[in-house]
Amino acid sequence: MKSDTPLLDVRDLSIRVAGVKPLLVDGISFALDPGQTLCIVGESGCGKSLTSLALMGLLQTPPLSITGGTARFAGRDLLTMTRQELGHVRGDRMAMIFQEPMSSLNPALKIGEQIAEAVRRHKGVGRDAARARALQMLERVRIPAAARRLDAYPHELSGGMRQRVMIAMALANDPELLIADEPTTALDVTIQAQILDLMRELQAETGAAMILITHDLGVVAEMADQVAVMYAGRIVEKGPVAQIFDDPQHPYTIGLMSSMPSLGARADRLVTIPGVVPQAADMPAGCRFASRCPFRSGICDTVPPLSSVGNGHDVACFHAPLEQAPRPKAVSA
Repeated sequence: MKSDTPLLDVRDLSIRVAGVKPLLVDGISFALDPGQTLCIVGESGCGKSLTSLALMGLLQTPPLSITGGTARFAGRDLLTMTRQELGHVRGDRMAMIFQEPMSSLNPALKIGEQIAEAVRRHKGVGRDAARARALQMLERVRIPAAARRLDAYPHELSGGMRQRVMIAMALANDPELLIADEPTTALDVTIQAQILDLMRELQAETGAAMILITHDLGVVAEMADQVAVMYAGRIVEKGPVAQIFDDPQHPYTIGLMSSMPSLGARADRLVTIPGVVPQAADMPAGCRFASRCPFRSGICDTVPPLSSVGNGHDVACFHAPLEQAPRPKAVSA
């Protein structure tokens, strides 16, 4: 769904950790329309979760701090809101699903109480109405025997059921923006598929925009409208999901896709990306992927801007489009 004004418009967001000069998240920008799903993809440590925590106002400060940028949600900058203002927005108009529900749910409270608390906090209803809403949400996420589960503690539920509770809690106040940080990481593949189907169905019902943070390209292909690929704190490629999958233009994106296993017989070994992600304190001054890139040249010692290669598809690589780039060189592991 395309709108004239994005629901969320993030520009040049930068995050630093005390004592380290290079930025952990370095000037990233993206926009999200109502009803749209943006998948932020990349390896562990690339800054995906930091980005989501910054938007929710949940960064641990210190040692982390936001050093620049804006994040306008429905016209207001989340990064300049007071704690009280954020408290009114968070859990109501925007909500988050965390990757490990056992550490996110309060083990000492029954799940019905935890969902009802969010409803009472933002809707100003009484205990009975809030409990009724909690029951409605448990039924909505298809938890069996929902009335009985209202009085269960988190440890009495399976991992898949706990994740459904997290989804119910996040959607209890019908938020306009839902952020899901690796919501299926700790689940087996069958339950993963069920959770993703549930999220997609509930999003279609509510019209919420969603940021889905993942390292799983299979999830991206299934869920995304737009994709942002992050590497070492920077967005290196972004655009419509079909464009990214059909015509990836950053060497890192190509490496990620080439390393995906496929169904059926496979004659060759999976492709690997040589080298390792640089440590935060050792980030190079130019392109952060350069040391691992077969297209590297002298110009890569400067920072490549995100530039359009057409059809809403942007890439941060001096050699894009890669079809016209010089023959790639071998890179040692």
